[in-house]
Amino acid sequence: MLVDLRIQNYALIESLELRPSAQLNIITGETGAGKSIMLGAIGLLLGNRADSKLLFNTARKCVIEGQFDISGYQLQDIFEAEDLDYDAQCILRREIAPTGKSRAFVNDTPVTVETLRKIGANLMDIHSQHDTLLLGDPVFQLNLIDLYAGLVPTRTQYGAAFRQYRKLAADLKTLEDQVVQANKELDYHSFLLNELEEARLDGEDQEVLEQELKELEHAEEIKLKLGYALQSLADGEYCATASLKETSIVLGQIAAYSEGARQLKERLDSCLIELRDVADEAEQAQQRTEADPLRLDEIQQRLTLLYNLQRKHQVRDLAALLLVREELRQKVGSVLNLDKEISRLRRDAEGALATVNKRAAHLSEQRRRAFPQFEKELAGLLFDLGMPNARLLVQHSTGQPATSGTDVISLLFTANRGAQPQTLSKAASGGEFSRLMLCVKYLLADKTALPTIVFDEIDTGISGEIAVKVGRMMQQMAKKHQLVAISHLPQMAAAGDAHFYVYKEDRPDRTISRIRRLTEEERIREIAQMISGARVSENAVQSARELLALRGESDLVAA
Repeated sequence: MLVDLRIQNYALIESLELRPSAQLNIITGETGAGKSIMLGAIGLLLGNRADSKLLFNTARKCVIEGQFDISGYQLQDIFEAEDLDYDAQCILRREIAPTGKSRAFVNDTPVTVETLRKIGANLMDIHSQHDTLLLGDPVFQLNLIDLYAGLVPTRTQYGAAFRQYRKLAADLKTLEDQVVQANKELDYHSFLLNELEEARLDGEDQEVLEQELKELEHAEEIKLKLGYALQSLADGEYCATASLKETSIVLGQIAAYSEGARQLKERLDSCLIELRDVADEAEQAQQRTEADPLRLDEIQQRLTLLYNLQRKHQVRDLAALLLVREELRQKVGSVLNLDKEISRLRRDAEGALATVNKRAAHLSEQRRRAFPQFEKELAGLLFDLGMPNARLLVQHSTGQPATSGTDVISLLFTANRGAQPQTLSKAASGGEFSRLMLCVKYLLADKTALPTIVFDEIDTGISGEIAVKVGRMMQQMAKKHQLVAISHLPQMAAAGDAHFYVYKEDRPDRTISRIRRLTEEERIREIAQMISGARVSENAVQSARELLALRGESDLVAA
């Protein structure tokens, strides 16, 4: 419910404040005084596009702020989804800078215009003649039936099942596409994998093979040079070990007299031991080294295979080649496993579709049960509003499961006896559309928590007793929902709990728009002026009093 509305620096409005009644609020005023301008400002508050050209003073920013009591709307989930703190008193604010930059706030927290639009849609509903086109939308018509029949929980259950089915179907389609692509590559990947498997790479040491290859390729040279080394170390007449041994003996002869000689002998003996070890290992290496053409050819072939595989897979060593083999194993194995996963997903999707069809059938049956009563109630309301021959029929067909079920709804309408009902866009005039939309919202008023509804000249095309009935219908709606109605009819003006008057004030430099709540006497005079024009007669004043008295009578009847 709108508690307070403030508009600053917008179009003809320098500064305006509106504190509406919780029930039916009527706004009247002369043409061009600013009633539609005020609706435009409210539209900005609800997320409509901003334009700096509409600033009253182009040097100052425009601020539109609305305070709402949202305690009865159950909007906590929306606030949580938008990461906003929830409070029963909610303030929406929109600011438009002279540069054209727009900012939006919810409870002083900056938000995107989209977030403002989501929250605002649950707080206010501006209904104008153009908005009646919404009634011709099949989605709106289906939502209307569900709200009327109290099927929102049932539809929510169906929606959850449908989303689950659609997700499974999408996953299945993705997997099937993967299988098609994988099968195209399977033969090639299998060939590459078989080639690597046949190479028996496990336990292989490429560096060891490369070292062995070098030794075999130079075996004769290695054996010859080791022989030379062995001669120098131990086998020759003047070999190193013999010379060191003689030197050690000489030092030993004087070790008893010279500490330095003794230490030198010990060091020399250590060198002699190491040198003999070197000689022994050289001898063993010489004995081991033999030319082996068969082994040489075997290693050459093996390394050639490894090098070719590494070049083919664009890797540099055996470790990387093993990683390639593992990737190929996974690719080939995954194709074989995909078939199992597809079978599982297909079973799950079929089960989910069965649930969808079952819930869709139940939802469809409940909707069809509501059609006759919906058509009857609407016809009765239209009769009361001066359309005795009006008929509205719900045309129903079924299709494939969709977000809202399997039902396709189309409302067919005729206002004339004997005429064949047609779609609303072909059958209803602007005034008939407005009255039909009013009846629809009247039916919904008892079914759901509607936001504050703003009616912009919904009384177009009616007068007299019908206008009185429209006023009474809106009074009844206002028992449970806050309504704001812009009207040019005295009968409507008299129906309100609060009456606001929009007027222009001419200044030397420009014209500004203002609004004020009328007192009882001011209200009588305004309604009288709406009846008779600028020159108010006593009869018009008396008629105004009678119209206001009718409002009191309707309150007593309702009570």
